[in-house]
Amino acid sequence: MRVHRCVAFLLVGLVSMPASAQIVSASPDQLAATPVVTVRISEQLRAPPDEASLNVSTEGRAATASAALAADKAKTESVLAAIRAAGIGPKDTQTEGVSVSADYEYETVNGRGVRRLAGYVARNSVRIKTRQIDRLVSLLDRLTQAGATEIYGPNFSLADPAPLRTEARRRAMIRGEAEASEFARNAGFTRVRLLTVEEGVSYRATDIVVTGSRIGAPPPPPPPAAPERDSSVQPGQIETGVTLTLQYRMER
Repeated sequence: MRVHRCVAFLLVGLVSMPASAQIVSASPDQLAATPVVTVRISEQLRAPPDEASLNVSTEGRAATASAALAADKAKTESVLAAIRAAGIGPKDTQTEGVSVSADYEYETVNGRGVRRLAGYVARNSVRIKTRQIDRLVSLLDRLTQAGATEIYGPNFSLADPAPLRTEARRRAMIRGEAEASEFARNAGFTRVRLLTVEEGVSYRATDIVVTGSRIGAPPPPPPPAAPERDSSVQPGQIETGVTLTLQYRMER
């Protein structure tokens, strides 16, 4: 958990700062008697991801565009069958794009580069989502055996980050009131009263460890025990949270 703090006081004489409706309607004596403190609290929590998405592509080459499309269609249907056999349903399968383009070969003739039409290439890309993170490597094997030519991913995520944000919000509110109260006591006041709340959210994957020559940052303390998974895929953790800007009035 990382916490960032930003504190600002609004006192008499700070006319260069924008004022809220409450401050505009207050007299100088009232501002002096009940100044305003603003605290900015950022709470970020982490959890292991529970879903992953992949982009799977197929490719067909032939002398004509229609033949290339037919060849690619056969591979795509084989890949879709493998996806269904892996337990991934229609709601987690989406076509990303279909394309057909000319396929050229280049050669040198009389010292000049010349391109020659070799045929056509058709491609189909499908995006899938799986919640069986512990079986990703076997899923990749199944897809390539079915005819997939390129696979991008996995991209890890949380199916429902709301509970994590709710907890982050609760912690931020507690910290915000505690810090505002501390500033109030230091200024000779006894308590604070909440005036406004503004919120921003964040969501990102962090500390993904990649096998091979690319190694991520040192991992955080290990998360709770998880089921055994393929060792070549390390999902790391997902970071999500909130940033609250809280404004309090100091009271005696």
